[in-house]
Amino acid sequence: MNGRRSFLRGFFAVLLSGGAIEGVMKLFPSKALAKEAARTGKWYGYGVSVDKCIGCARCMDACKNENNVPREPFFVRTWVERYITRKNGQTIVKAIAPGDEATPEAASDRTILRSYFVPKLCNQCANPPCVQVCPVGATFQTGDGVVLVNEKTCIGCRYCIQACPYGARYLHPKTHTADKCTFCYHRISQGQLPACVEVCPTQARIFGDLNAAASPMSRFLRMNKIHTLKPGLNTEPKAFYANLDGEVR
Repeated sequence: MNGRRSFLRGFFAVLLSGGAIEGVMKLFPSKALAKEAARTGKWYGYGVSVDKCIGCARCMDACKNENNVPREPFFVRTWVERYITRKNGQTIVKAIAPGDEATPEAASDRTILRSYFVPKLCNQCANPPCVQVCPVGATFQTGDGVVLVNEKTCIGCRYCIQACPYGARYLHPKTHTADKCTFCYHRISQGQLPACVEVCPTQARIFGDLNAAASPMSRFLRMNKIHTLKPGLNTEPKAFYANLDGEVR
């Protein structure tokens, strides 16, 4: 009996000192404690002011011209969706295309509660699932946080296309390799803006270094209520949305 009491006293002493807890945490670290350290250097991000987008599709046209994206409407690196929410709660989503005629029904249809446009693109995740599934390392992340595809080593297996939860990739019909938004990496490497940001007439699209306090992106994050798409997937997307409606996924 005395031996059992001595054992229990010793056990609780270790437990209360935190030694046992520390040992368990080392074996099973929580996601909160395992969160990665803050990055240094340039770390690019993208912002979208939903209430400023007018659905002109100039961004889509500029992207296709700048990056030699096939002209067919279903091949896109960036696209714009139009959301129409009716008073009965129904929401209709339609991707617009450059050259689409204006649809003035929102002004005359009294069943429409609200209508707005949402630009979308590769979310350039900090924890990108596309990089994880690529069997040959053709999809990779640069030191400044941009996910790219090396078309010389891509085998066109489509694993990354299936893994992307944002539908931001497609298989190029000529090269038969995966393709997607690169933030116009050839431009930003030279200090220029992505083509879509440069042509936006309402400044609905913002780009910059998340680690620079005075960058347009840092100001955008400070001055707006920010949301990301599908945050529960833990991909840590770096495409940030201001004034995003809860209907948008």
